Amino acid sequence: MKKFEYKEKKDTRSGFGAGLFELGKKNENIVALCADLTGSLKMNMFADEFPDRFYQCGIAEANMMGVAAGLTIGGKIPFAGTFANFATGRVYDQIRQSIAYSEKNVKICASHAGLTLGEDGATHQIMEDIGLMKMLPGMVVINPCDYNQTKAATIAIAEYEGPVYLRFGRPKVPNFTPEDQKFEIGKAIILNEGTDVTIVATGHLVWKSIEAATKLEEKGISVELINIHTIKPLDEETILSSVSKTNAIVTAEEHLLNGGLGDSVAQLLGRKMPTPIELVAVNDEFGESGKPDELLTKYGIDTINIVSAVENVLKRK
Repeated sequence: MKKFEYKEKKDTRSGFGAGLFELGKKNENIVALCADLTGSLKMNMFADEFPDRFYQCGIAEANMMGVAAGLTIGGKIPFAGTFANFATGRVYDQIRQSIAYSEKNVKICASHAGLTLGEDGATHQIMEDIGLMKMLPGMVVINPCDYNQTKAATIAIAEYEGPVYLRFGRPKVPNFTPEDQKFEIGKAIILNEGTDVTIVATGHLVWKSIEAATKLEEKGISVELINIHTIKPLDEETILSSVSKTNAIVTAEEHLLNGGLGDSVAQLLGRKMPTPIELVAVNDEFGESGKPDELLTKYGIDTINIVSAVENVLKRK
């Protein structure tokens, strides 16, 4: 198993803030909108440096999405930021009608997603957002794994013409991907090559999967580990190539079982290459208030659950 190291833990929302600031310096058409959460989304640097291109919309998320859609008509590239719960569920109609259906070049930037939001509890811990957004025709869905990858993703989506949902979070997690990485939308990253089982993971569960793969290697199980930062469009070629070799796969994500990465992978395999599969995800439950790591354990999506899923899927090969 390849060894992965990191110098520090950093929150992915700060990666978004840093990427947005870099974009602001390079492209005058980049504009940013926020729904009264500038500090929480680390949009302060952009707002302070480019006040004429920053729009504080207040606690009016539906209006913010409409304004963002309108700004694209004048050639602007709007990055609309708020908490993931408010960026999807609260404004789904506006996104569907004004952004997705209208094919507007809006970047929906959603922080504080998933269980690792922690103490804010179930009302804010949205775990169905990926499903909501990937079902919209033409919507790109991206869920990076650490600070560096989130920064790179933020910069990359500005070059993409069309609506994008970018998901990131609050907790500090290992920052292990290269600082100078090139982010390619729709292209998965093979972190480790193996022959016994494939693990595909997204977001915060990528590092948990690295931990799981290390434990599995100690048991003599060879793991092919893939970082799926883009859930839609899914890198079907890389996944199919891997499972043609391993003949078993486990998916891992901080999302509900329904509608997430595992759902997409299962559909792919069902259509093109039926393969034993186990899904590590939250099973039809809302979250609760608690410390992030404790919640991951309680809801069955931590390192040990990935190890168990691999052991189970290998029995079905």
